[in-house]
Amino acid sequence: MVLAASSANSAEQRRVALVLGNAAYTNVPQLKNPVNDAKAIAERLTGMGFEVVSGFDLTGAETQATMSKFARTVRGADLALFFYAGHGLQVSDRNYLLPVDAKLEDETSLDFEAISFDFILRQLSRETKVRLVFLDACRDNPLAGRTDTNFSDIGNGLAEVQFKDGGNGTLIAFATGPNEAAYDGAGPNSPFSSALLDHLGDENVPLTTVMTRITGDVFKATAGKQRPWVNSSLTDDVILNPVTESTPLIVGAADDPQTGTGDVARSVEPAVPTDQVAINALRARIPKLEGTGPISFDKPFDFGEPELDGKSIAALIQGKPRFPPVEGLDKSIWDTQCTSCHSWTQATLCEQAKTYDKLDVSVMRLEHPLGTRFKVALGRWAHDGCK
Repeated sequence: MVLAASSANSAEQRRVALVLGNAAYTNVPQLKNPVNDAKAIAERLTGMGFEVVSGFDLTGAETQATMSKFARTVRGADLALFFYAGHGLQVSDRNYLLPVDAKLEDETSLDFEAISFDFILRQLSRETKVRLVFLDACRDNPLAGRTDTNFSDIGNGLAEVQFKDGGNGTLIAFATGPNEAAYDGAGPNSPFSSALLDHLGDENVPLTTVMTRITGDVFKATAGKQRPWVNSSLTDDVILNPVTESTPLIVGAADDPQTGTGDVARSVEPAVPTDQVAINALRARIPKLEGTGPISFDKPFDFGEPELDGKSIAALIQGKPRFPPVEGLDKSIWDTQCTSCHSWTQATLCEQAKTYDKLDVSVMRLEHPLGTRFKVALGRWAHDGCK
């Protein structure tokens, strides 16, 4: 069974998210990006059809009130999601998230001033089928340099979480490995949140594959210093953004796998939604390219995908596709050189690329055999004249 959750399915499947971001701490060091991260994630999830309960720079009392609202809302949901950005710490192998007014003078204060991660998991588990947790915490040790605290067993970063009673249907993604610190980031978002924003909306992609892409992006963005860590007990595929379409756009004739002829007509992408809200939601999910400046057909470029980076468009179309052009197509049919199954030349690719340039959201319709970022790059290439 595949748990597919999209705005189109919202009448059948309820997805509820709690998104919290804390940066303006009063008793421990302030952080730069958590509120930016949380607001961006909340907006992205809303655009994907989630019911979102959110809070930013919350005190302990405000956090409890927000958690109470979420606990009432999430009961019976098909999918419950929690995202947190801010300070976190582990004490005696238990994890805690910190409201902005936490003082933390000793271990007793944890029960009254911090939020136990175990408590959060209990709220997520209220008659829900699938539980997803994304923790962009541990950006540094919030108690480092403090002389007015008394903790007997405080560790670095967050501790590994063990699922109780098997924890079936749960995935917990940490921004970095157990007992390690994550980066806040030099830009408007942390490396982990940036990768989440780039990939949570990947169409028709199982969450396990999404997390692999996120891990790769973070590892690359931090020069190998930060590697996200995932603990999963999911028993079914979870696809956060399923899109049902007929056929992808393929330029040129292709060999029919049944007849061996080249008489397959070019398919046309379905029209994008005319509703401006839907268009804006699609546009917000378009992934960004790593490289800047003009794109040339035969010059290497950094697309933002490890499998594509450092290669030119000309080189990539001589290689193999990363995904099947039609979902469910037998691998023996599509796992071959791209130019052998598509009439991909500079001229025919330019015609395809003009579609992506003219209508930018068309890159989000279906997974391209070389990935969505390849379509984004084609659009930019066409905009500059397909040189």
